[in-house]
Amino acid sequence: MTAGLTYAQLHSIAASEAQPRLTPEEAVAELFEAAREDVYRYLLTLGLVPAQAQEATQEVFLRLYAALRKGQRIANMRAWIFRVAHNHGLTLRGQEQRWRPFDPDLEMRIPDGAGSPEQRLIERERNRNLDHALASLSPQQRQCLHLRTEGFRYREIAGILNISDSSVGEFLRRAIVRLRKALDG
Repeated sequence: MTAGLTYAQLHSIAASEAQPRLTPEEAVAELFEAAREDVYRYLLTLGLVPAQAQEATQEVFLRLYAALRKGQRIANMRAWIFRVAHNHGLTLRGQEQRWRPFDPDLEMRIPDGAGSPEQRLIERERNRNLDHALASLSPQQRQCLHLRTEGFRYREIAGILNISDSSVGEFLRRAIVRLRKALDG
């Protein structure tokens, strides 16, 4: 039916008067297919283990379904989904005493078949420097950076994290400066 649509296409379909409105089941199914991997990755960056992140991702979409069934109007479903994921992820992380950050070395162990051994070594070293720089960022800087790479605007990030727009800008500026230093130096 509408599989493979982007967020913008889904939003325009939901907002269009000419199109018949999607049922809550259809809307959640479409958004689940379009956004589940992004939400899952975001929950991993909050420090949830993969099994927890999978369950939390499902819970986010169940909450979306419940909200839509109750008739709640959601102007920006993508921002709503990430806001709920953020809050739910922090709640789960707070319930667990031992916090485990995402392991960047896991990505380093995935073989890359392209390039010469020297190129792969240079790329691994660059990735290691980037991973160390990312690990040195504050949690707020990492969250702002991740949400920005997901395509959210400053105002949307501020709403998701419940901070001011100017704080988002400052966190991103500091994060970018630190990452540039790590990659250049």
